[in-house]
Amino acid sequence: MSEENSNSHLVAKSGFFTGLHPGMSIAAKGMIAAFVIFTVMNVEFAGGLYKSIRSWIENGLSFYYITLFSIGLFVCFWLMFSRFGKIRLGDDDSRPEFSNFSWFSMLFSAGIGIGILFFGVAEPIFYFDTSAVWGYPNNPHADLAGHTEMDMQRAVDAMRVTFFHWGFHGWAFYVLVGLSLAYFGFRKKLPLTLRSALYPLIGERIYGPWGHAVDLLAVFGTVFGVATSLGLGVSQMAAGLNHLFGVDPGTGTKLVLIAVVSVIATISAVSGVGKGIRILSEWNIWLSIVLLAAFVIFGPFQWLMGLFVTTLGDYVASFVPMGFWTATEGPDVAWQGGWTIFYWGWWISWSPFVGVFIARISRGRTIREFMVGVMFVPTTIAFFWLCMFGGNAIWQEMHMGSGIASADGAGIIQTVRDWNLPSALFGTIDNIGATSWMGDISWVSWPMSLLATFLLFSWFITSSDSGTLVITTMLSMGDDNPPKKFRIIWGLGEGVVAAALLLAGGLGALQTASIAAAFPISFVLIAMIWGLLKSLHDDPSASPISVETVAADGTRMKQDLHA
Repeated sequence: MSEENSNSHLVAKSGFFTGLHPGMSIAAKGMIAAFVIFTVMNVEFAGGLYKSIRSWIENGLSFYYITLFSIGLFVCFWLMFSRFGKIRLGDDDSRPEFSNFSWFSMLFSAGIGIGILFFGVAEPIFYFDTSAVWGYPNNPHADLAGHTEMDMQRAVDAMRVTFFHWGFHGWAFYVLVGLSLAYFGFRKKLPLTLRSALYPLIGERIYGPWGHAVDLLAVFGTVFGVATSLGLGVSQMAAGLNHLFGVDPGTGTKLVLIAVVSVIATISAVSGVGKGIRILSEWNIWLSIVLLAAFVIFGPFQWLMGLFVTTLGDYVASFVPMGFWTATEGPDVAWQGGWTIFYWGWWISWSPFVGVFIARISRGRTIREFMVGVMFVPTTIAFFWLCMFGGNAIWQEMHMGSGIASADGAGIIQTVRDWNLPSALFGTIDNIGATSWMGDISWVSWPMSLLATFLLFSWFITSSDSGTLVITTMLSMGDDNPPKKFRIIWGLGEGVVAAALLLAGGLGALQTASIAAAFPISFVLIAMIWGLLKSLHDDPSASPISVETVAADGTRMKQDLHA
């Protein structure tokens, strides 16, 4: 394989597109503009079309996603403990660019930080509920186990399913995509873009139309993934501001929030990974620790610790069979399509964006260090977070008022039944102040809500600035320091896309389209994994070295060692 990039002639040396591939840049902008215009012009028609495609995928191809994620998980764990683990992502003498704390902070920020803040209460409560108000069971895994009462057993089942959707299966694809890009980018000196992982399969043709198509698909997924998350996430920020200050949570407030997030995220992206993105990610972690500590300390500590340990053990014992479970009954099929397959599509659609960013910050680490760090550290943090947030809400429903989901109870289940997900978090925080083992400490609710709202804001900034850096890196053919003016253009452009879709009511439609786009991306990921395994097999650093020794009796023996 070539050890030098042969793509320098594809990047403009002068003119407006200096530093970028002109054709890809124009195509990316045109493709995104066309998609937004098509959606905005007739939101109802576009939404129906995207929903039909997504429904076909979720209902007709669930077996494909289930098999794909199970295989991806197996490959991930096999590589982690294989002879390839000592290979370094870079030259043999390279060392990590960032400290472990900075690395973990950025992994968490780009990967799932905002997601578990948004869904940390609502999702476990949904699975704990038994009302089936959406036409299918809330948690078929619990129902099949006979846990149909809202008690401690069902609480564990609710948290286990939440862990499953945010755990090893999803992160396996972040790991594999990030590993592929880091390996080919830093060790084989190819562009830090998705196309490079296909080099073992198609060679120099990665610099032609096939390579362009793969990277454009990744740009598409990144722009719309960030834009839809930004647009939908501001609803929870607006709910927080309304809860704290009585601010109208309407469209005007949401547009202002999108604008502020986009500007700050763009400034962060322009400053680079080593400055703005790293600093914001580290501050996010510290502030998140403060909020998490409040949930732990002021909540039912002993009960929460018991729930966490029990659920973690339950998840470890069952995540493999859960990954293979395929629903056969109508209501269960609908649940699996609407939740598990939806999540698998979401993980795939985000994997190019997160994978490129993870690769960018992982130069110099060994394959084993990379895989253990990316697979286990963010998931462990996420599991604890989800259990503390969701566990508090479940405990409140089990102990407040005259019974679960009663009129004088916690009110969280009813909030989720009404699909007012943004308010579930703030309702739980209010209840913590009124039900703490310390007595009535309602005064803590306001600062906790303020911190949660601020974290929603800052987590979205880190997702957006990471996305901007990834987009411009791909369009500059792998330059890890792309031109700043294009970081500004794309950073603000993500906000414009989100605002336009918010005004037109098309955010939900585009979110559906993003999930549907995961299907073609999945074939690219399969090719990437194949190319990675092929190249690792041929890597001389992992080739066995035969050493001949002579025993005392004169017998010659051969022993295989690994470099």
